[in-house]
Amino acid sequence: MTESLIILLHGVGSNGGDLMHLGDIWREMLPGATLAAPDAPFVFEGGRGRQWFSVAGANAQNRGGRIVAARAAFDATVQEAIDRHGFSQAPERVALAGFSQGGIMALDALASGRWPLAVVAFSARLATPDPLAPAAGSAALLVHGEADRIIPARESEAAAERLDRAGVHTELFIEPGLDHTISSEGAMQAVDFLARRLGTRAHA
Repeated sequence: MTESLIILLHGVGSNGGDLMHLGDIWREMLPGATLAAPDAPFVFEGGRGRQWFSVAGANAQNRGGRIVAARAAFDATVQEAIDRHGFSQAPERVALAGFSQGGIMALDALASGRWPLAVVAFSARLATPDPLAPAAGSAALLVHGEADRIIPARESEAAAERLDRAGVHTELFIEPGLDHTISSEGAMQAVDFLARRLGTRAHA
Protein backbone atom coordinates (compact mmCIF):
# COMPACT_ATOMS: atom_id res chain seq x y z
CA MET A 1 0.00 0.00 0.00
CA THR A 2 1.28 3.46 -0.86
CA GLU A 3 1.57 5.42 2.37
CA SER A 4 3.59 8.48 1.38
CA LEU A 5 4.94 10.46 -1.55
CA ILE A 6 8.47 11.85 -1.80
CA ILE A 7 9.03 14.33 -4.63
CA LEU A 8 12.66 14.59 -5.76
CA LEU A 9 13.75 17.97 -7.12
CA HIS A 10 16.87 18.03 -9.28
CA GLY A 11 19.57 20.67 -9.60
CA VAL A 12 20.13 23.17 -12.39
CA GLY A 13 21.08 21.73 -15.78
CA SER A 14 19.80 18.30 -14.81
CA ASN A 15 16.48 16.47 -14.97
CA GLY A 16 14.28 14.29 -12.81
CA GLY A 17 15.79 11.08 -14.11
CA ASP A 18 19.18 12.01 -12.69
CA LEU A 19 17.81 11.64 -9.15
CA MET A 20 15.93 8.39 -9.63
CA HIS A 21 18.97 6.34 -8.60
CA LEU A 22 18.44 7.89 -5.20
CA GLY A 23 14.73 7.21 -5.49
CA ASP A 24 15.38 3.54 -6.21
CA ILE A 25 17.44 3.23 -3.02
CA TRP A 26 14.90 5.10 -0.92
CA ARG A 27 12.03 3.04 -2.31
CA GLU A 28 13.63 -0.10 -0.87
CA MET A 29 14.47 1.55 2.45
CA LEU A 30 11.15 3.34 2.93
CA PRO A 31 8.48 0.72 2.26
CA GLY A 32 5.17 2.21 1.25
CA ALA A 33 6.77 5.33 -0.20
CA THR A 34 6.17 6.41 -3.78
CA LEU A 35 8.99 8.40 -5.40
CA ALA A 36 8.36 11.02 -8.08
CA ALA A 37 11.03 13.03 -9.88
CA PRO A 38 9.54 15.66 -12.20
CA ASP A 39 11.56 17.78 -14.59
CA ALA A 40 11.86 21.48 -13.79
CA PRO A 41 9.64 23.65 -15.99
CA PHE A 42 12.31 25.78 -17.66
CA VAL A 43 15.07 25.00 -20.14
CA PHE A 44 18.59 25.58 -18.81
CA GLU A 45 20.23 28.32 -20.88
CA GLY A 46 23.71 26.92 -20.27
CA GLY A 47 23.17 23.73 -22.23
CA ARG A 48 21.25 20.51 -21.75
CA GLY A 49 18.81 19.96 -18.91
CA ARG A 50 16.22 21.96 -17.02
CA GLN A 51 16.11 24.58 -14.29
CA TRP A 52 13.64 25.90 -11.71
CA PHE A 53 14.73 29.50 -12.28
CA SER A 54 17.37 31.20 -14.40
CA VAL A 55 20.88 31.32 -12.97
CA ALA A 56 22.20 33.66 -15.68
CA GLY A 57 23.54 36.66 -13.80
CA ALA A 58 22.07 35.42 -10.51
CA ASN A 59 23.46 36.97 -7.34
CA ALA A 60 22.50 37.58 -3.72
CA GLN A 61 20.58 40.73 -4.67
CA ASN A 62 18.33 39.26 -7.38
CA ARG A 63 18.07 35.59 -6.40
CA GLY A 64 15.15 36.09 -4.02
CA GLY A 65 13.11 37.86 -6.69
CA ARG A 66 13.78 35.10 -9.19
CA ILE A 67 12.60 32.49 -6.71
CA VAL A 68 9.39 34.41 -6.05
CA ALA A 69 8.81 34.70 -9.80
CA ALA A 70 9.37 30.95 -10.22
CA ARG A 71 6.86 29.93 -7.54
CA ALA A 72 3.83 29.54 -9.80
CA ALA A 73 5.58 27.13 -12.18
CA PHE A 74 7.15 25.24 -9.28
CA ASP A 75 3.85 24.90 -7.46
CA ALA A 76 2.14 23.64 -10.60
CA THR A 77 4.85 20.99 -11.04
CA VAL A 78 4.56 19.83 -7.43
CA GLN A 79 0.75 19.86 -7.53
CA GLU A 80 0.72 17.78 -10.70
CA ALA A 81 2.89 15.13 -9.03
CA ILE A 82 0.69 15.14 -5.91
CA ASP A 83 -2.51 14.82 -7.96
CA ARG A 84 -1.10 12.12 -10.24
CA HIS A 85 -0.13 9.94 -7.29
CA GLY A 86 -3.35 10.47 -5.36
CA PHE A 87 -2.18 12.60 -2.43
CA SER A 88 -4.32 15.70 -2.99
CA GLN A 89 -6.26 15.01 0.21
CA ALA A 90 -3.21 13.94 2.25
CA PRO A 91 -0.54 16.67 2.10
CA GLU A 92 0.83 15.53 5.46
CA ARG A 93 1.97 12.35 3.69
CA VAL A 94 4.08 14.27 1.15
CA ALA A 95 7.73 15.35 1.43
CA LEU A 96 10.05 17.30 -0.86
CA ALA A 97 13.72 16.34 -1.26
CA GLY A 98 15.79 18.68 -3.39
CA PHE A 99 19.41 18.96 -4.45
CA SER A 100 21.08 22.34 -5.02
CA GLN A 101 18.58 24.51 -6.95
CA GLY A 102 15.88 21.93 -6.26
CA GLY A 103 16.69 22.25 -2.58
CA ILE A 104 16.49 26.04 -2.79
CA MET A 105 12.98 25.79 -4.20
CA ALA A 106 11.96 23.14 -1.66
CA LEU A 107 13.10 25.36 1.20
CA ASP A 108 11.23 28.30 -0.30
CA ALA A 109 8.06 26.21 -0.52
CA LEU A 110 8.34 25.45 3.19
CA ALA A 111 9.60 28.83 4.41
CA SER A 112 6.91 30.78 2.58
CA GLY A 113 4.16 28.59 4.05
CA ARG A 114 2.81 27.56 0.63
CA TRP A 115 3.44 23.86 1.25
CA PRO A 116 3.13 22.46 4.82
CA LEU A 117 5.48 19.58 4.01
CA ALA A 118 8.61 17.97 5.37
CA VAL A 119 11.66 19.05 3.33
CA VAL A 120 15.13 17.62 2.80
CA ALA A 121 17.57 20.05 1.17
CA PHE A 122 20.94 18.81 -0.06
CA SER A 123 23.67 21.37 -0.83
CA ALA A 124 21.20 24.26 -0.92
CA ARG A 125 20.57 27.71 0.52
CA LEU A 126 17.56 29.55 1.91
CA ALA A 127 17.14 32.51 -0.43
CA THR A 128 13.49 33.20 0.42
CA PRO A 129 12.95 36.90 1.15
CA ASP A 130 11.82 37.89 4.66
CA PRO A 131 9.47 37.59 6.36
CA LEU A 132 9.37 33.81 6.57
CA ALA A 133 5.92 32.39 7.23
CA PRO A 134 6.17 28.57 7.53
CA ALA A 135 3.12 26.53 8.42
CA ALA A 136 2.86 25.17 11.95
CA GLY A 137 4.61 21.83 12.32
CA SER A 138 6.97 22.33 9.37
CA ALA A 139 10.23 20.39 9.46
CA ALA A 140 13.45 20.50 7.43
CA LEU A 141 16.66 18.52 7.20
CA LEU A 142 19.62 20.40 5.73
CA VAL A 143 22.48 18.25 4.44
CA HIS A 144 25.65 19.87 3.13
CA GLY A 145 29.24 18.99 2.29
CA GLU A 146 31.77 20.94 4.34
CA ALA A 147 33.99 21.27 1.22
CA ASP A 148 31.21 22.35 -1.17
CA ARG A 149 32.72 24.77 -3.71
CA ILE A 150 29.44 25.63 -5.45
CA ILE A 151 27.21 26.56 -2.51
CA PRO A 152 29.24 26.93 0.70
CA ALA A 153 28.15 24.91 3.73
CA ARG A 154 27.68 28.14 5.66
CA GLU A 155 24.52 28.65 3.57
CA SER A 156 22.88 25.64 5.22
CA GLU A 157 24.11 26.80 8.62
CA ALA A 158 22.54 30.22 8.05
CA ALA A 159 19.36 28.58 6.72
CA ALA A 160 19.08 26.45 9.84
CA GLU A 161 19.28 29.56 12.03
CA ARG A 162 16.61 31.41 10.02
CA LEU A 163 14.26 28.44 9.91
CA ASP A 164 14.69 27.73 13.60
CA ARG A 165 13.85 31.34 14.46
CA ALA A 166 10.74 31.05 12.28
CA GLY A 167 9.55 28.02 14.23
CA VAL A 168 10.56 25.24 11.84
CA HIS A 169 11.84 22.01 13.38
CA THR A 170 15.27 22.03 11.71
CA GLU A 171 18.02 19.42 11.61
CA LEU A 172 21.48 20.12 10.15
CA PHE A 173 24.09 17.63 8.96
CA ILE A 174 27.44 18.94 7.67
CA GLU A 175 29.62 16.18 6.22
CA PRO A 176 33.39 16.74 6.48
CA GLY A 177 35.36 16.73 3.23
CA LEU A 178 32.33 16.43 0.96
CA ASP A 179 31.93 18.62 -2.14
CA HIS A 180 28.70 19.54 -4.00
CA THR A 181 27.04 16.14 -4.13
CA ILE A 182 24.83 13.68 -2.23
CA SER A 183 26.82 11.07 -0.35
CA SER A 184 25.61 7.71 0.93
CA GLU A 185 25.82 9.08 4.47
CA GLY A 186 23.74 12.12 3.55
CA ALA A 187 21.19 9.89 1.84
CA MET A 188 20.93 7.78 4.99
CA GLN A 189 20.43 10.87 7.14
CA ALA A 190 17.54 11.74 4.85
CA VAL A 191 16.04 8.24 5.11
CA ASP A 192 16.00 8.52 8.90
CA PHE A 193 14.43 11.99 8.78
CA LEU A 194 11.79 11.02 6.23
CA ALA A 195 10.87 7.86 8.10
CA ARG A 196 10.30 9.89 11.26
CA ARG A 197 8.36 12.67 9.58
CA LEU A 198 6.22 10.44 7.39
CA GLY A 199 5.68 7.75 10.03
CA THR A 200 7.31 5.06 7.91
CA ARG A 201 9.66 2.44 9.28
CA ALA A 202 13.05 2.54 7.52
CA HIS A 203 14.57 -0.76 6.39
CA ALA A 204 18.33 -1.28 6.59
